[in-house]
Amino acid sequence: MENQNAMFCYQCQETMAGTGCTRTGMCGKKADTAAMQDLLIYVTKGISAVTTRLRRQKTEIPAEVNRLVTENLCMTVTDANFDTEMLADSVEKTLAARDGLIGRLSKQDGLPDAATWTGSRESFAEKAHAKDVGVMATRDDDIRSFRELITYGVKGLAVMNNRANELGKNDPDVDSFIQRALSQTLDETMTGGSLLALVMETGRYGVRGMDLLDRAQTEAFGHPAAGKISAGVGNRPAILVAGDDLHVLDQVLAQAAEQGVDVYTYSDMMPAAFYPKLKAYGNLAGNYGGAWWQQKTDFEHFNGPVIMTGADIVPPKSDLLERFFTTGTAGYPGTVHISADADGRRDFSPVIEMAKKCELPHAVDGGKIAGGYGHDQLMKLLDQMADAVRTGSVSKIFVLAGSDGRAKTRSYYTDIVKAMPDDALILTAGSLKYRFLKTDDETTVAGMPRIIDAGQLSDVYSIIQFLLALKDKLGLDNLNQLPVVYDLAWHDQKDTIVLLSLLYLDVKHMHIGPTFPAYLSKNVLDVLVKYFGIAQIKSVQEDMEAFMGASDTLIKPDMIVGDIVQTYPSLVPVMMSAGLHCIGCGVSTMETLAEACMTHGLDVYDILDILNDQLAQEGKA
Repeated sequence: MENQNAMFCYQCQETMAGTGCTRTGMCGKKADTAAMQDLLIYVTKGISAVTTRLRRQKTEIPAEVNRLVTENLCMTVTDANFDTEMLADSVEKTLAARDGLIGRLSKQDGLPDAATWTGSRESFAEKAHAKDVGVMATRDDDIRSFRELITYGVKGLAVMNNRANELGKNDPDVDSFIQRALSQTLDETMTGGSLLALVMETGRYGVRGMDLLDRAQTEAFGHPAAGKISAGVGNRPAILVAGDDLHVLDQVLAQAAEQGVDVYTYSDMMPAAFYPKLKAYGNLAGNYGGAWWQQKTDFEHFNGPVIMTGADIVPPKSDLLERFFTTGTAGYPGTVHISADADGRRDFSPVIEMAKKCELPHAVDGGKIAGGYGHDQLMKLLDQMADAVRTGSVSKIFVLAGSDGRAKTRSYYTDIVKAMPDDALILTAGSLKYRFLKTDDETTVAGMPRIIDAGQLSDVYSIIQFLLALKDKLGLDNLNQLPVVYDLAWHDQKDTIVLLSLLYLDVKHMHIGPTFPAYLSKNVLDVLVKYFGIAQIKSVQEDMEAFMGASDTLIKPDMIVGDIVQTYPSLVPVMMSAGLHCIGCGVSTMETLAEACMTHGLDVYDILDILNDQLAQEGKA
């Protein structure tokens, strides 16, 4: 039986109707490209099953195979590669590499079909639509959901791993985990419980991957320093670099400097300007335009050539193709792809020569944007932040991180900032910042910038390190005791690994938006809600009332359980039936409702709804 749909993809937030793209991707991906990506994932899982078994027999895996697996995963991330032929090339390379490894196995029996299938390039399209390839190859909704959650988390981890590899940093344990996790998504003996454990392990390696990339970037370019970057334009020929690969940007800057050509960052590349080595280039002229999804208009106004270094490609108009270049794992048909040589060096002379012939960039903005708060810079605020939290000078710290997107509902993130009290402070990372970051914003809270930008999405790692240090400084037991609100936006698999990393760190009550991922089945989502209190964003008013405890309801998260029982005895059976069985013990006299819910694995906001609804029925609310 062949798959009924022309394609099926639901790995990003913008998937059709919130369920799945079946004819053409909302990202612009065509069905044949989606199918080739499915096949590439299939054979990548296959070679991973081989390498995982080889590692068990103490056989060393060649570095080029590790890189191949990582790069394959990066090519299938949302908006990264639209070039079907380039994807097919990678399928061929993977099959050849697998065939070179499989003979080293002491025994080959029991390998999954993905590890043994072979075929000519002409057969790829047919195989890509076979029933054992693609998302729907797993029939059980919950097992499929777990497998896809792991696969997408591993894709996000691969993006960080790839960028670290580009800078010469490798972690054999990360490579081993990526391949083992992929192989385990083919294992029919893995139950829901074992897959949930693998989800959490993916989060653990997410933190490790962020640390690897952070060390790679700071060792290569220095620690980011707080400062400002221009949002205007100059009067010299220019190149625009998009994506998130700082290694590529470094090479472009060095080669263009010799030719009198300026370089501008775009979207998630903006934080590059705060690294000392990159900032030192005299031709790093500023940041141009807005978030990645605005690129059709931004690139048109830029006038000069654009280099895409990774994901976040919006299919360009035909008149832009000639000045649209890709490199690394990015790809788009009809454009020039600049490959690296054996030493990792890329020749950007064609881009530089084109820039000299193009019109100068047209200004779309002006002023300056503040940033540069990596963990080294954040730690300089630690004592000040701790004092502000102790004294109440900072009422809440909002972690507004993640990726922006096209959905109109993302205006929520602009409006939530407007609704925050004056004594709330924001930590941000990723392109979501474009929803609320303004040029020349001098607003402060307790002597600190109100909006503190840690950098790229992977720099959530800096925020994590800072909050862990703040927890210790305040003598708290866990991150959930800090006055921190996690209000996250997601778009693709890079956001998925950030979410899983926070889950691994036992962060509770994160709000996710604009929607929950379509790949989470009802039962899998229920597990995340029950054990971690994950919630979908609601209206700005509802969420701010929950975040700040400022609603007009009678029961609030910070109320002591014993006080609730004493004041509203009619709620005792309601609380018991909801799972709060601690109401008669001594702990209830000093434990808040939020703490009690956390102990019992309940979502405090669901419990609040139940209790306040009961009081409303009694005419007390």
